[in-house]
Amino acid sequence: MKPTLPAIALAVSASAAMAQDTVTIEFAYPYSHLFDVTYEAMMPEFKAAHPNIEVKFRATYDSYEDGTNTILREAVSGNLPDVTMQGLNRQQILVEKGIAKSLDLFIADEADFAKDGYHDAMLSLSTFDGAVYGLPFSVSLPVGYYNMDILRKAGVDALPETWDEVIAACETMKAEGVDNPIFWGWNVTGNWFLQALMWSQDEAIVENGAVTMDSPEALAALQQMQEIFTRCDMQNLDWKAALASFSAGEIGMMFWSTSALGAVERSQGDFQLVTGPFPGMGTPPKGLPAGGNAAMLTSTSDDPEVQKAAWAWLKFITSGSGAAEVAKTTGYMPPNKAANEVILADFYERNPNKQTAVDQLPLLRDWQAYPGTNGLAITQVIYDGIERLVTGDATDMEALQEELVDEISDLLPNS
Repeated sequence: MKPTLPAIALAVSASAAMAQDTVTIEFAYPYSHLFDVTYEAMMPEFKAAHPNIEVKFRATYDSYEDGTNTILREAVSGNLPDVTMQGLNRQQILVEKGIAKSLDLFIADEADFAKDGYHDAMLSLSTFDGAVYGLPFSVSLPVGYYNMDILRKAGVDALPETWDEVIAACETMKAEGVDNPIFWGWNVTGNWFLQALMWSQDEAIVENGAVTMDSPEALAALQQMQEIFTRCDMQNLDWKAALASFSAGEIGMMFWSTSALGAVERSQGDFQLVTGPFPGMGTPPKGLPAGGNAAMLTSTSDDPEVQKAAWAWLKFITSGSGAAEVAKTTGYMPPNKAANEVILADFYERNPNKQTAVDQLPLLRDWQAYPGTNGLAITQVIYDGIERLVTGDATDMEALQEELVDEISDLLPNS
């Protein structure tokens, strides 16, 4: 039977109402090779719970630094996304410039926020001057990735616990014809692994507003990097090239963030992959910097429905079920307690390579930002200095340290 005109009119009216009820929000995040699969896995559940919210994904940021620079530019041009994912050490500048919005009013309206897995330790990672400005999405630590087939062929049966043992393994692999035995991720933001070597010695790279690049520990970190790069004959690869080479079975040891484990496993060739703790400088590390990111509200919309939709998305991706997808699809650890204690109760037992970073959680220290408005520029100075070390352009570590100290000093506030 044909529908009557009133029925057709009602159907059209209902469709129009649904279209009008649809709220579109814009979202931007870094590292597409890590997180694309994560958000794809989340979307069906989110759409089922929020059928009238459309999430428009912007072009991904190349890195955390690119993400922060992009947001700073978009704040000037008036083109901010509603929700942005930012590195844990890049949140403060967005708070200080008034770009990130406090989440306290949204949190106050949540009846069971703590029961949903949002505990104080999690919220403290994004709390500034007593207000919450972000919800942490993922936490990472540096770990070792090992091609056990290459190592065993070279006669290396035990995972190295110190950098001296790493170098010895490099030399053994080179003797067996391995051209590039190691990739050491100095270029993770250009300073995360430097902070890892500093924290390994229980030294913060920022203390009381000062950058401690003039410390004995900083010099020891530079010297340790030089030992690794030169004695292992490490090639200067970017991350994607290193991942491809490791996946093809050409690199024996790779040191990088646990965040990449999902990507490594998806691209892995026919060899046994084992992860291990981050080695220490003669002794086990005393601390390691927490990597990772947090979701922040940067919407400039005056429409309360857009604000509610942005909060719904932000809360969902950091919730127990959302955060669980982070662990399943990457190597990040979800900071949400509901994800770890309920949804992922037996996950790490079945995925021992992802357990490695969890075992290092007692070493967790701040991934520090550099003071003042030139924080990103200071990061670039350190990046450039370490790259000179990698390429062999810098050979005198005391001279390199002095150059870095001078350049950083010029960028610090009130210098």
